[in-house]
Amino acid sequence: MNAVIGHAAAQDAFAAALAGSKLHHAWLLTGPEGVGKAHFARVAALRLLAGASGRGTLPPGLSVPAGHPSRSLFEAGSHPDFRVLQRLPKDADKPDQDLARSITIAQVRTLQPMFATAPAMGPARVVLIDAIDDLERGGANALLKNLEEPPAGTVFLLVSHAPGRLLPTIRSRCRVLRLERLEDEAVGQVLRKQLPEADEEEIATLVRAADGAPGQALRFAGLDLPGLDAAIAAIAATGDPSNAMRAKLAKALAPKAAQRRYEAFLERVPAFIAGEARRREGMALRVALDGYAAARDLGGAARGLSLDAQATVFEMAGIVATLR
Repeated sequence: MNAVIGHAAAQDAFAAALAGSKLHHAWLLTGPEGVGKAHFARVAALRLLAGASGRGTLPPGLSVPAGHPSRSLFEAGSHPDFRVLQRLPKDADKPDQDLARSITIAQVRTLQPMFATAPAMGPARVVLIDAIDDLERGGANALLKNLEEPPAGTVFLLVSHAPGRLLPTIRSRCRVLRLERLEDEAVGQVLRKQLPEADEEEIATLVRAADGAPGQALRFAGLDLPGLDAAIAAIAATGDPSNAMRAKLAKALAPKAAQRRYEAFLERVPAFIAGEARRREGMALRVALDGYAAARDLGGAARGLSLDAQATVFEMAGIVATLR
């Protein structure tokens, strides 16, 4: 398992808690989506379980050496004292298809038999919920009972992108650990580990797209984001008076096979215009701000109403052209 990159304050806080006399039983890991909260939770869970096992000497921080029994079981997905609740595929026979809308109360109830027994490899067990924002109301109420009366030795790691939407009674029983956006250098390190075959041009473009959240940028991997950004920039620079560039781009992004690239375009245009706005003043700034609002609204409508892709790209590229 890869080490956590960045988030030094969060790492230090959790490591200090592990070294203390009593670890809080529930942690709420918050922060922007894509900054690595789920990965942090897994690293923290493994360190907790390895320390509780009493086997071997662990280095400072949150790392666990390769070959440690707890790490071997954890990475194989067979550690008896670790459970993960997350949204499941709608069709169990098609795990690569769409996920269910929520984590169900039935999934929460599957924890109860485990809670009725002692941990297998030491005095601790970990339950990770990724993300607790996805927990349906009945499941949240069922979980709350466990947070109010935590089973012996159980630590809950709850990932949340929007903690303000959670039940106040759940938030009040958790210690909050916030993970902030990463610096560009750290984002680049994460992306190079995850995308070892990507060239530096793609990495640099993905770093810009990440805005401190490498998980968000990974969605764009393999979509020739540099080419897409170059096409958007060319339209902005020239105004595309003949509409030729707009038409070419719309045709390229319209086929169903280009769906992921089309979705990336819908996100990149508002981000590009926002970048332009930060460099402008006066009337030019007003044009950029109006363009940003129009592109954001069009992108939202395109997703929500399933607008025609070719017409949407042509219209959104027209908004970019007004920046000339």
